[in-house]
Amino acid sequence: MKRSVLSLPIAFARHCGLLLDRCMKTKALKPCKQIHALNITKNVDMNFLSLSSKVIGAYACVGDFASAVSLFQTTPNLNTFAFNRMIMGLCFFGFQEEAIEYFKLFRLSCSANCSPNLHTFSAVLKCCGGLLDLVLGEQIHGVVCIMGFADDSLVGNGLIDMYGKCRKLDAARQVFDKMSERTVVSWTSMICSCAYVGRVEEAMALFNRMSSEGLEPNEFTWSAVIAMHARNGDCDRSCELFSQMINGGMVPDLAMWNSTISGLVQGGKPIEAFKVFSDMLIFGFKPDQVTMTGLLPGCVLLASISRGTELHCLVYRMGIDINVLVSTALIDMYSKCGFINQARNVFASSQHRDVASWNAMIGCYGKHGMVASAIELFQKMQDEGLQPNEVTVTSILFGCSHGGLVEEGLTIFGLLDSYGIKASKEHLACLVDLLCRHGRMDEAYNFVCKMKSIVPDSTIGAFLHGCKIHRRRDLAEKLYTAIEIELKKPSDLVTLSNIYASEGRWRGVVDVRGIIKGMNQHKNPGFSSV
Repeated sequence: MKRSVLSLPIAFARHCGLLLDRCMKTKALKPCKQIHALNITKNVDMNFLSLSSKVIGAYACVGDFASAVSLFQTTPNLNTFAFNRMIMGLCFFGFQEEAIEYFKLFRLSCSANCSPNLHTFSAVLKCCGGLLDLVLGEQIHGVVCIMGFADDSLVGNGLIDMYGKCRKLDAARQVFDKMSERTVVSWTSMICSCAYVGRVEEAMALFNRMSSEGLEPNEFTWSAVIAMHARNGDCDRSCELFSQMINGGMVPDLAMWNSTISGLVQGGKPIEAFKVFSDMLIFGFKPDQVTMTGLLPGCVLLASISRGTELHCLVYRMGIDINVLVSTALIDMYSKCGFINQARNVFASSQHRDVASWNAMIGCYGKHGMVASAIELFQKMQDEGLQPNEVTVTSILFGCSHGGLVEEGLTIFGLLDSYGIKASKEHLACLVDLLCRHGRMDEAYNFVCKMKSIVPDSTIGAFLHGCKIHRRRDLAEKLYTAIEIELKKPSDLVTLSNIYASEGRWRGVVDVRGIIKGMNQHKNPGFSSV
């Protein structure tokens, strides 16, 4: 009888421990709280079988850090599991700096039964990579070597990832080459690091070598090399690798479909992107917000409002939540395809708007000459408590330039400091274009003179175009000779040559054309997609 009474709390504690393990795996908060409350009401010793550490770990796994920290601070004799779960949970939910603080506390609390292990350093290195904190990462590397964990693949993978994100590829490669045992994760981390810094050939050499050494790439490996080629504009190779992966029997997950579609659109291959999207639907994958955000700009590249409308309808048919990213992409697509009313309807029906949403609609009005509407929306945006950013100001200045509102544009430019915005090259180019379009060439020239060596090429082009329209050869010559601004773009030199030609100054034409020929460059001819 005595034996059964003593075994009851042990069995109960073990059962609670198993349930907490399941809570951590499934990230279930409510059962975790129920188990914690049951232990309190039953007066169970939470230090028995480290139940308190498991409850801390369960709370940290689901992101309830208020409960986790409260229990952590009141629990004596914390073990390695509790510290690790706090560090890993904070890192997973993006609180890297707080995770580092708990690691420092862990180091100070070290004892014979409680000290950092492989999982601790793996999580901390992930934090260093997320924070791009190379100095701390190198310090952790030193501690790892002292404690004898450097040869472990889990820690090695963390070091490769950390050095890769901090753009120290040579250090990452050194760790990789010294590893006695490389897993698929090790190869993938190294390939991702090469891809991250743009070393395409090295990444592909590792990818091919990985297969030759008997290790099959996983979905993350394939995703890294496919996205790498797409980002570098080699969409043909990206599509080839994608097909190779599918033919090899590996079905991409939704994230890989999305990254491939987005990469093809960004690489200027919208037709291929829609083909991949069609294959994705055939494979039974339901598109999400990321899919639509990546694909909608492809409709603009194809100048196809019909495809854009089909995607918009598909969003409703498939019950895809129209979040800020999707609504902004729809506004941008309708705007660039010339359908202002549809863009306005999407904007008006958006339940949540961020600065990007307002920018897209303001830009839509500005591009289509509805400057008064753009300025009205700009004011309304501020009335609702949203601060304009660089893109907002560029859109407004662009609209003012094309709508003839010179004074309004100058006023908005003068308010940049109050918005906490530093004038960018795009702002300067818009302002010069604004002045030049309306014949205020002397003001534009004085403004360019103040910029001198930092004047961007786009501003030079806008100014020279104004000189050509308003027949101000004198200012064009001053720009080229008096303040010694170097004309680097063939198009700018061609404009200067045309200015000379319009006034019959053929000697100037010959001189400028000679400079263009000496540069061995050519002005790209214009083209129309219509």
